[in-house]
Amino acid sequence: MNSAPASSSSISISINGQMHQVESGISVAAALAKCGKPQTRLSVTGMPRTAFCGMGVCQECRVTINGASHQLACQTMCTDQMQILTGECA
Repeated sequence: MNSAPASSSSISISINGQMHQVESGISVAAALAKCGKPQTRLSVTGMPRTAFCGMGVCQECRVTINGASHQLACQTMCTDQMQILTGECA
């Protein structure tokens, strides 16, 4: 396990199959950055992308969450046992 130590207000999430502990109330984009995995997807030319505007307008932060693709990481709050996949949404 990576990230912050577990506490009473922490939850477990999976990023690309690797479990992480994050504090509850954190957005997926913030959790990705905190866990050292800021890349959210690849552009159509194969360039890495990450959250940019933080309010859902740029859509650079699209990830797959619990099997649903094209979810905005900056607008989605982490939940316990959430499964996050990056690099799949073009």
